[in-house]
Amino acid sequence: MNIGVLASQSGIAAKTIRYYEEIGLIQSAQRSANGYRVYSVDDTRTLRFIHRARSLGFSLEEISELLDLWMDRSRSSAAVKSLAARHIAAIDRRIVEMRSLRRIIDDLVRRCHGDDRPDCPILEDLAQEPKAARPPAVVGAPVRSRNPRRANDRKVAAHP
Repeated sequence: MNIGVLASQSGIAAKTIRYYEEIGLIQSAQRSANGYRVYSVDDTRTLRFIHRARSLGFSLEEISELLDLWMDRSRSSAAVKSLAARHIAAIDRRIVEMRSLRRIIDDLVRRCHGDDRPDCPILEDLAQEPKAARPPAVVGAPVRSRNPRRANDRKVAAHP
């Protein structure tokens, strides 16, 4: 079959299939006499495997490991389980990070008046330097706005 048929049957775009070949995730296709790529039913199965693994959030590196394990009939299921458990731990870390991001953005949304005034805590927060790079603020010291259109000074509020 050609790459278009393979793409249709596997659910993976032809461009992505070529990329997977380029990075060595899948073997390079056989070539016909006219130079076109020719794929087999096994290639379809492999790409469906990859598609499912991607849908579960596995990285390309993890998928490469999973493919090696899938192809190795002498594998131990313990190796597969270990890889999947590491993936769960990574998902759990991302969930914690996403919840933290949600709390921060939710706080910014609640502080924004959402009216016709130009002041917006969301934009002000985005314009700040990362906290690690910020010099310590002196309470009551004048702070210049970074926006050249807002030349007004303001005071730094005391933090509890």
